[in-house]
Amino acid sequence: MNHDADLPSITCGCALHARRRFAATLVAAGASLAVPAWAREGVDVGGESRFTKLVSADQIEQAAAQQYAQMKQQAAQQRALGPDSHPQVVRLRAISQRIIPFSSEWNERASRWKWEVNLIGSKQINAFCMPGGKIAFYTGILEQLQLTDDEVAMVMGHEVAHALREHARERMGKNMATQGAIGLGAAILGLGSIGRSVADMGGQLLTLKFGREDESEADLVGMELAARAGYDPRAGVSLWNKMAQASKGAPPQFMSTHPSGPTRIRDIEANLPRVEGLYAKAAKPPQRFEPPVKKP
Repeated sequence: MNHDADLPSITCGCALHARRRFAATLVAAGASLAVPAWAREGVDVGGESRFTKLVSADQIEQAAAQQYAQMKQQAAQQRALGPDSHPQVVRLRAISQRIIPFSSEWNERASRWKWEVNLIGSKQINAFCMPGGKIAFYTGILEQLQLTDDEVAMVMGHEVAHALREHARERMGKNMATQGAIGLGAAILGLGSIGRSVADMGGQLLTLKFGREDESEADLVGMELAARAGYDPRAGVSLWNKMAQASKGAPPQFMSTHPSGPTRIRDIEANLPRVEGLYAKAAKPPQRFEPPVKKP
């Protein structure tokens, strides 16, 4: 079953797209992946990590695609892969189709990714987006937290942001440098090359954990993506309050790699003014969906 959706590349001669092409030229010349704060409306995050240069983007995306395909196959064998007609699959894909068009501003490769969005039947409170745009939600996060569309968009934006900002690629590069797989001098200069197999990289993707800085960055970029897509960024606050409630007792899988707390909510609230204008101007979703019925 293939749900890939290639995004078209459109060439336009208007001033807006001319500025974007100029920014893309700067990126190709080695400038930061982030558009300068003075040139854009929205959140402000750091530039590209030098450690991403140690790992091939093509290879990590290939590894992610293979790992994702295996996951889908296993889920299908267990009858846990949501069919195309499942209401929550329809919902997730509708929300993703509003978010994805804004992804290439953060990573020009995203316009060439073969995006996929799937639903896995599991009680785990979890969701992820692998490098290359491979998205999966578990039924547990939708059902147990009774997420609204705005909250789903915040989760999805956050996970997509990890892929756009290449946090997995950066983390692998840091691991290589730390383990002495390559000289630190080469790491700093971006001269390293990997010798790891695609299969090995795919295995690493399942165990990587992002740092506090990665999570904060994903919160902000994800909030902007959701706002541009027409979803209320204030839902970030209600989302993490729900996460905090769910973490009482045994912390859900999502929380083990996505630390929450009052500081995180304060950071989101502090950055709301940066994206509220984007939300106000954005076209709103023509259809709203209900969360799945919560089972006793």
